[in-house]
Amino acid sequence: MTPAATLRQRLRAPGMIIAPGAYDAIGARLVEQAGFAACYMTGAGTSAARGFPDFGLLTMSEMVENAAVMARATAIPLIADADTGYGNELNVTRTVREYEARGVAAVHIEDQVAPKRCGHLDGKEVIAHDEFVSKIRAAVEARRTPDFLIIARTDARAVLGLDEAVRRANAALGAGADMAFVEATQTLEEVAAVPRLVRGPCLLNVVPGGRTPVFDLREAEAMGYKLAILPGLMLKAAIEAGDAALAQLRATFTAPAVSASVGQTFRRFGADEWDGLRQRFNAGARATHPDAPAGAKAG
Repeated sequence: MTPAATLRQRLRAPGMIIAPGAYDAIGARLVEQAGFAACYMTGAGTSAARGFPDFGLLTMSEMVENAAVMARATAIPLIADADTGYGNELNVTRTVREYEARGVAAVHIEDQVAPKRCGHLDGKEVIAHDEFVSKIRAAVEARRTPDFLIIARTDARAVLGLDEAVRRANAALGAGADMAFVEATQTLEEVAAVPRLVRGPCLLNVVPGGRTPVFDLREAEAMGYKLAILPGLMLKAAIEAGDAALAQLRATFTAPAVSASVGQTFRRFGADEWDGLRQRFNAGARATHPDAPAGAKAG
């Protein structure tokens, strides 16, 4: 099955999928090797990896390029941030087609005014209700296969209140979205209310230090959520680990000890497969002896 079909099948099963966030192929591989059923490509992390805050400064092409690398690096489905769709309904159409063509399983598209901002920052603005629904309808019609998932995200809670956010989520589901994402609910009561009031599958965004309370995800599953994403998980872990390693080096002039050898590290990124191909085609010998005939063996 395609990654999109796999994700859709898993979402139909009982329970909730947890998709840790990553921003590059290293993080995506770690998520897969840790045994999670899906990975989430964070837009905030993708921006930070290029030296920018999450202020909507990256283009669609930059986001799609990163999603393609991450989708290629793993066998598990990738759910990707597609921001506002990068324009009007025409831009949304191209956005969906570009992500889908790269093997991404799902995207979420939001109702913020461009340039958007992180959903857990102040100062957000949202587009009109009808414009948002029209963009979601365009996204649904743009996909090449029905397996590709369209997740409708609304940031209206911070601007217009929870009732309007729920209204937009239900309208987006009515327009064909596969899942609703009510961003930045502010209390546990609001978190619990969303899957009760929204007439379809719901996504929970877990952002430590953000607007939404952080709690045991088993409780979110019991509330009825079908998908939980943790965008900053790998980003914050990498920053904290990097700061600690650099501080130790600066203080001691000694590189921190590591638990894995160079070879063991590369094995986590497919070294055994590539070494198998090297041996099968005798590629190493020809690289060493470039003038040797194609079938010659090193000796």
